[in-house]
Amino acid sequence: MEFKTKYITPDIKLSVYNDELFKTELLFDHHMLVWFISGETKIIQAERNYIFKAGDIFLIPRNQLATIINYPKDGLPHKTVAMHLSPERLRAFYAGLDLKIAAFPDQKIKSFHSHPLLQSCFNSLLPYFDLKEDLPENIASLKISEAISILRTIDPEIDGLLANFEEPGKINITEFMEQNYMFNMPMERFGYLTGRSLSTFNRDFKRQFNVTPQKWLTQKRLELAHYEITTKKKKPVEIFLEVGFEDLSHFSFAFKKQFGYAPTELVVQAGEGRQ
Repeated sequence: MEFKTKYITPDIKLSVYNDELFKTELLFDHHMLVWFISGETKIIQAERNYIFKAGDIFLIPRNQLATIINYPKDGLPHKTVAMHLSPERLRAFYAGLDLKIAAFPDQKIKSFHSHPLLQSCFNSLLPYFDLKEDLPENIASLKISEAISILRTIDPEIDGLLANFEEPGKINITEFMEQNYMFNMPMERFGYLTGRSLSTFNRDFKRQFNVTPQKWLTQKRLELAHYEITTKKKKPVEIFLEVGFEDLSHFSFAFKKQFGYAPTELVVQAGEGRQ
């Protein structure tokens, strides 16, 4: 896979690649503001899916699990400019402002389509990627502050998200895992998001489910795949990434081991059931 990422600062990057698709599971430590130049991205979260295309601008909140599948499209590479809005920069921005922050900020991905103010801000960054030297920090800081100011102008509720610096607290492990099992993340991340250390997460999980996290996750992902094939009539190649597997052959092997027949056999049965 041809994949290139160029940073003009640690917080602003241009990413380009030219393969059929690129899939990753992410938990952002920072809010991520993204501008699509070309290509297409599908973002899968526990409660909803999103598709973004050329021209779209969107904000992914921090501490949110997501499966991201990126595609080149219309003969053009997948190309984006992304800006990290780190807690440190946001604290500095909001330090002099007197705000009343909502107790429960909206944590959903925010779409701004191709808003002209944000598009102008991102367009102004493109020449900096051709610089041979690093972008001076004071200029980078100004561009990020400009983006934050634009977000506050076009979305009156954005302060509830950007100015909230709380870390995840201890939550119900059963409810969280039932909603997020399809995300192929390290156990340390699952522990962090449920407000636990890795050892406490493993202990609480075993107490609740009476099985190891990895064995439970595999079974749940295979059950989801079985449902997608039989009920939604999807093919294995369409779902193996979305249910948490990294390659089709591993998915097929695990599926047959779990159910006693290959997913392709189930596809045939599901097709016959439609007739």
